[in-house]
Amino acid sequence: MMADESSEEKMNLVANKQVILHGYVKGFPKETDFGLKSSAISFSIPNGAVLLKNLYLSCDPYMRHRMSDHISHTGTIIHSFTPGSVLVGYGIGKVLKSANPEFEEGEFVWGLTGWEEYTVIHNPEIFRKIKYTDVPLSYYMGVLGIPGLTAHVGLFNLCSPKKGETVYVSTATGGVGQLVGQFAKMAGCYVVGSASTQEKVNLAKQKFGYDDAFNYKEEHDLRATLGRYFPEGIDIYFDNVGGEMLNEVLLHMKPHGRIAACGMISQYNLDEQEGIRNMFNVVIKRLEIKGYVETDYKHVYPEYLEFAIKNLEEKKLVYVEDIAEGLENGASALVGIFYGKNVGKQLVRVAAE
Repeated sequence: MMADESSEEKMNLVANKQVILHGYVKGFPKETDFGLKSSAISFSIPNGAVLLKNLYLSCDPYMRHRMSDHISHTGTIIHSFTPGSVLVGYGIGKVLKSANPEFEEGEFVWGLTGWEEYTVIHNPEIFRKIKYTDVPLSYYMGVLGIPGLTAHVGLFNLCSPKKGETVYVSTATGGVGQLVGQFAKMAGCYVVGSASTQEKVNLAKQKFGYDDAFNYKEEHDLRATLGRYFPEGIDIYFDNVGGEMLNEVLLHMKPHGRIAACGMISQYNLDEQEGIRNMFNVVIKRLEIKGYVETDYKHVYPEYLEFAIKNLEEKKLVYVEDIAEGLENGASALVGIFYGKNVGKQLVRVAAE
């Protein structure tokens, strides 16, 4: 009997390619910090669980925090990875097998999953079912997912833009930034963005409707640059980079300006983060700086989804993705976002839909 059960179990096993983190990272991540291995996964799943076939994985800057030792931020998903284990991040999957009455085989879902071909999810209730399938499924890692919600909440809930105000967006063509620019234009604002290449500058202006944009890597005097693009000052700054950019922006903010602190990618790979020297401007200009994480606004998502779908259908909203093919290119795609190699939202396509 035991032998028969063992044979049956072996028949239920399938090869499962995985991306693992070799060890904690110092400085900028490198492709050699990751490995690609193949293990076996069982199609026999416990009650309450589902087996996902992963289709798309999201490359997100916050994942760099999780590559460092002793990282744990209460109330967020940012906790250190375990060296030797499979990477975990947001992804889109198809339910191959379900032992949970709330999920049917064949349904598409998105949420935190493994960087692997198949993942057993023991608590699938944390996943969101994909409601609209007449748009690219990959959009649920972008405009219809966390980046979209992050952009919308950061601009509208935190900064309350008014018609005619000036808005500055760093990382203007990334997964979040490209949407912030479009949302700010919808609100009737004058919008300027910055990016790391001329290609991205052109994309911001020609595709996403920015009034203007500049390549910050070609600007030798950031203070003068911001003064040139915002001669009367900045009402709203959507901050994706932190560091010296934030330090200089503080000098150019208008009284009662608002800053949404969304991310600080310039600091993620530093052993010691840079200080901000111009903080007195927060006092004398009565500025509001608000940091936030998407977990604080999950309840807003259903309303945001309907807003985004409507605007996509009406061609009032566009989205650009950079999709790497196959798990074997996953490490390269993830590392690339810290060097600005991606054009648009970086994804990894694990398998065909």
